Formats: sequence, structure tokens, C-alpha cells
Amino acid sequence: MPTAILTGQPVPGSSIESDLRDLGFDVRTASDPADAEALLAAVPGEERVALVDARFVGHPHALRLGLTDPRFPLAAVPGAVTARAEGRLALTRALARETSAGGGTAHGAAPAGTKLSVGDAAGVASLADRVVTALDADGAAVHRPELGSLVATVPADPQARNEARQAVAAVDDEAVRLKSAVKARDGFFTTFFISPYSRYLARWCARRGLTPNQVTTASLLTALIAASCAATGTRAGYVAAGVLLIVSFVLDCTDGQLARYSLQYSTLGAWLDATFDRAKEYAYYAGLALGAARGGDDVWALALGAMVLQTCRHVVDFSFNEANHDATANTSPTAALSDKLDSVGWTVWVRRMIVLPIGERWAMIAVLTAATTPRITFYALLVGCALAATYTTAGRVLRSLTRKAQRTDRAARALADLADNGLLAELLARVLPAGRFPALLWAVAGAVLLPLAAWIDGPGWSVVLCAVVYVLLSSEALQRPLKGALDWLVPPLFRAAEYGTVLILAAKSDVDGALPAAFGLVAAVAYHHYDTVYRIRGDAGAPPAWLVRAVGGQEGRTLLVTVLAALLTAAQFKVALTVLAVAVAFVVLVESIRFWVAAHQGGAPAVHDEGEPA
Repeated sequence: MPTAILTGQPVPGSSIESDLRDLGFDVRTASDPADAEALLAAVPGEERVALVDARFVGHPHALRLGLTDPRFPLAAVPGAVTARAEGRLALTRALARETSAGGGTAHGAAPAGTKLSVGDAAGVASLADRVVTALDADGAAVHRPELGSLVATVPADPQARNEARQAVAAVDDEAVRLKSAVKARDGFFTTFFISPYSRYLARWCARRGLTPNQVTTASLLTALIAASCAATGTRAGYVAAGVLLIVSFVLDCTDGQLARYSLQYSTLGAWLDATFDRAKEYAYYAGLALGAARGGDDVWALALGAMVLQTCRHVVDFSFNEANHDATANTSPTAALSDKLDSVGWTVWVRRMIVLPIGERWAMIAVLTAATTPRITFYALLVGCALAATYTTAGRVLRSLTRKAQRTDRAARALADLADNGLLAELLARVLPAGRFPALLWAVAGAVLLPLAAWIDGPGWSVVLCAVVYVLLSSEALQRPLKGALDWLVPPLFRAAEYGTVLILAAKSDVDGALPAAFGLVAAVAYHHYDTVYRIRGDAGAPPAWLVRAVGGQEGRTLLVTVLAALLTAAQFKVALTVLAVAVAFVVLVESIRFWVAAHQGGAPAVHDEGEPA
């Protein structure tokens, strides 16, 4: 249980002690600074601890934001400061220095010459605020949550206290908390058709002790049931599938809002939320394809194409963000125009809808499933995603070409990890001289050559030869650090080449079951690529080298698929794709689950992604 140490003279009628207990703190009272230091030392090092001025006046949610957010080692609001295990040493040092500087002076009056920190009102010497000032002086990163209309202060006198209490009464703490539970930046459909009521569902879940991970799991199960309904191939099944897909999305919004409402962020939760979103959508594609097959319509190629396109879109997003999130001189005329458009209300929503975020995309899929056929649903999805991909990629290319940015070694390393080159490319890089052409040129050449050869010739040794050339080009693309203006396009080009080759060869094999097997293989490999992204985002680094080598690297897998297509009969090729899909899925899932569970149990810093809608 976390411990809160109350410092200073208590004020009659104050609710601070009960507020802290409501937040889950074990409250202890210090008679003087030296006593606070002793109490702090007595708290086990792995537990959260907070210093709170007994004269604090403010909203309970202000305290919650300042003292319970698991993402930050150190955090503070006026009159209160907290430290997780990793911030305890810094807090202990700052408190010891303040206690020594104060000469053991009791709270209520500052020693002569004491400089009061921001948050001290009219000469109130708050020990917690002085400790925060000392932490700042030490260079410690202290998170200060944005409180907005919430009140958090240490009044200097009875009049100021009365005014502060009136300010607290004037603002509905619960209304602010509910509003802040909604993601600040979201799509049009989510903002206006889901969040107005899903936030109340999040509060209902919080009051019943449900966790975000439980809601995330419920969303996954609902989507899987929706996919099963779609797989029936009946009109009633399609209608039920569309309704359940929307219910799944409501729960998907609820889990994030519950995390923000109750500040239940975790490493495991962020991974589950991101991973399950992809699993739900791609399982639904498979359900639609199965349902269509029951009606005599084979749309597996469309289902696989939709998954390939959607995954490549995400890789574009991830690569661009990794290439530029820590770049210097990060400005361009295109970015300035984008910021200007964001200042005009209607253009904000139009631009968010154009990119077809998850809310708009799932709403479109749900409505078309219920009202039309799987084939029409996939046609609309492919056209919408293609337009969205063209819009976002073109804008990012323009930004990259017009900005004067120096990209870091970390960004180059992240792009190389996202490229997913394996052992073949590594060995070739050691013996081949570095080419003079940019990495992007090699990647474009490979991404055009191999799928085009597969499309023209189908399974055969000519495609294997092109795959060998593709391996060479993949190696050349990563001979130098990926710091060029457009080098962030290298990973998505590799994804398009690998996934597209599998799709085309499976379609050209012209045997029942080949495309579903290819769908399974691409899904397994895509999971590996998404897992790589989430590890990099969580500052956990890329997957271990042995894992990348074990699953072949993107160039090794692509070469293997072309060889299998050339060597085997169509029926045997289908079986080989199935076996390869199962093998890749088993290896990457086991390692991924092991890693994320171990990170969660090991106390990895909690994260919560508030980025672009997926």
C-alpha cells in the first residue's frame, strides 16, 4: 500500500486525510521535518510514497492526478509531491537537504532566507513544495499534471482558505474527471457517437472494480463473436456481426477511458490494447471471407489485400514518427500549413476523417456488413484505405522534403529494427561493399521487382532469382544509417514487398485454401512487426536478434516462400504456407507474451499511447 506523510499543522474541517485514504494511501502524520524524514526512511523502497501538506485545499481529482499516476517516477501538484520506487532516492536526498537547511524548523514558518516555490501562497512555507524546488535544482524530472479548472493550493491564511474552498465548490470535480477520461485527440465518429456515453460506461466499470485489461479482453471476445457471426454467411449473421463490431468498438474506447479515469496505466495494458485492436480487425476480415465462401463467393484475396494495405499504412505511421520524434530543427512549410488548417474547426474534422481512423473504419465495415455483402465491404475498405494511405503518405513525404532536420542515431536504429532484416542480409552486409545509392532507391527497386515478377510469371524459378536479387537489395538498403529525408519509407516498402509477394503467389497457385493459408502467414508476420513497434515505443528496444533470425528476417521469409512456390505443387504449397504460418505464429507469440508479462511483473514504467487514432 502506498504511504502518504502529512506535514504541517492540520486545519480543522480539512478533508485531506480522508481524501488520501480514498486514494488508497496509508496516512501517517509527521510532527516536524525530521520526523517526516524518518517516516520516509521507514517506508519500503519498492512502495510509492507522498509528502502532502496538511493545509492542502483542492479537488480530490487534483490529488489523484498528482499522486497516483503510475507513469511517472516523480510527480507533484502544489502542496504535494510523490515518488515511485525509481524516484525514491531523489526524493530522499531532496528532503534530507531541505530538513538540514531548515535546521529542524517546524512547519508553519520558513527559516530566514528560505525561497518559497511556486505553489506556496503568500509566504506559506510548504515542505512539499520546497522539496519539489530542490528536485528541480537537482535536475530530476518532476511531472506536473495539467489541472485546468481543478484547484490545488496551500492557503496562507483563513481568508485565502475560504476563497480556495469556494473555488473548489464552484467546479464539479467529477465532471472534470469524466471529461478528461476522453482522449484529447480522436476521430469524428468516436468523438461524437461513442465518447458521449462510453465515458459513463468507463465510470460504471471503475466503480465496480473492473480493470482496463478486463474491458480490453471483453472487447476482443465481442469482436471474435462478431467475426463468428459474419462467418455464418447469413443475413442475420451479418447484421449481428455489424452490431457486435460496434459494441466491441465501444468497449475498445471504454478501456482507454477507464485507464484515464482511474489512472490505471500499465505496460501490459498498453500492449494488450494495441495488439488486440489488430487481432480484432483482422479476425473480422477472416470472418467475412469465411461467410462469403459459404455463399459461394471467394474474397480471400480481398481480405488479405485489406490486411496488407492496413498493415503497411500503420508501418508508414510508425516509421515516420520514429524517424522524426526526436529530430532537431523539426519545421517545414508543410507542417506550418497543417498547423494553420488545424486552427479552422471544420478542417480539423475533415482531415481526421480523411485518414479513416479506427472509428470511421469500423463504423463503415459494420454498416456495410449488415447492409451489403462481404465483397462490397472489402471493395469499400480497400478504396477508403488506399485514399487515406495516399493522403497521409503524400503529406509526410512533403514534410520530410521541406524540413531541415538532423535525424539521430536512435532514429536510424529504430528504422533499421523496423526493417526486420535477418541473417541473410547481415551476412551479405559483411562481404558486400556499401553502394553509392540512397537506401530508399534500393528498397524501391526491391519492392517493385519482386511483386511484379510474381505477378507476371507466377510461381517459378524466375521469381526465385528475383527473390535472390531482392535479398541483395535488402542488404544494400541497410548498409548505411537510415538518416536520409525519406529513409522512413524503407520499412513500409519491405512490408509491401514481403506481404504482396505472399499474396500474389498464393493467388497464382490457384488452389483452394492457399489464400487462407497466406492470410494466416501474413497475420503471424504482421504480429511480429507490430510487436517490434510496441517494444520500440515502450523504450524496450527491438526484439532479440535470435528471434528475428529464428523467423528468417523479412528477406529470408520472402526468399523461402518463393522457393517453396517453385519446388512444390499447388496443393503442397498450400500445406507449406500453413506450416510456416503456424511455426512463425508459435515462435513470435511465445516470445512476445513472455517478454510483456515479464516486463509487467518486473515493474516496467507504465505507458499510455495518446497518439494518432489507429
